[in-house]
Amino acid sequence: MIQGVILITGTSGYLLNSLTKSGAIAAILTGLAVYFGFGVKGLFLLGAFFATSSLWSKYKSAAKASIEEKLAKGATRDWRQVAANGGAAALFSIIYYFQNESLWLMGFSVSLASANSDTWASEIGSLSRNNPIYIRTFKRIEKGTSGAISLLGSAAAISGALLITILTMLLFHLPVYESLIIFLFGFLGNVIDTIVGAYYQQEYRCVNCGIHTEKKVHCGKPTRRIKGVPFVDNDMVNFLSGLIAAILAISLIHLS
Repeated sequence: MIQGVILITGTSGYLLNSLTKSGAIAAILTGLAVYFGFGVKGLFLLGAFFATSSLWSKYKSAAKASIEEKLAKGATRDWRQVAANGGAAALFSIIYYFQNESLWLMGFSVSLASANSDTWASEIGSLSRNNPIYIRTFKRIEKGTSGAISLLGSAAAISGALLITILTMLLFHLPVYESLIIFLFGFLGNVIDTIVGAYYQQEYRCVNCGIHTEKKVHCGKPTRRIKGVPFVDNDMVNFLSGLIAAILAISLIHLS
């Protein structure tokens, strides 16, 4: 029965234009992995992330239209975006299925808190009245630039991590200490994302209009890479930041 619900949910995401076909398949596989690992409670956490992130992606989408010119992808998520945000959670779910230890619940929760924190920061922060501050120069820069922060985005990041933390604490009856770690490292994942995005994520310049963008093709022509490490795109940054934050949290719990 639950497997059917997962299938329907993934299909609905495609029909509602929140997911591409590949994104829907990836979401279904992620959902199955989480269900086998953490059951309905894990699915609820995963669903809270995907539902709220999709909601904020659609919220005031017209106001974000100009920003999407800088982004490699829009609000409709493909398999890479699903894997970037849910891949670490699926990985920890599979590990937990074979090795039933609370450490993997911590990794699962932190990775989702990180993904939620980063998504809320990006989607809500882009609605800030003022342009964000770029952490490499501490000067204001165009909205949608990786590695930039704003007061509204930071508040959204804290709220996104806090939501997953509260839900995890209630669903899995975690003590305050472990819940605090989920919150702190969930928010840390967003900080890591910002730092890696500023220094290592690829950025391109359109040879026609001169815009700085994450897209490899703009104005119908290949763009020129001006910054970043090859293969380190936004999806890779999202995946690595959540995974690193989760590993750090697991290490702290293990050593304490």
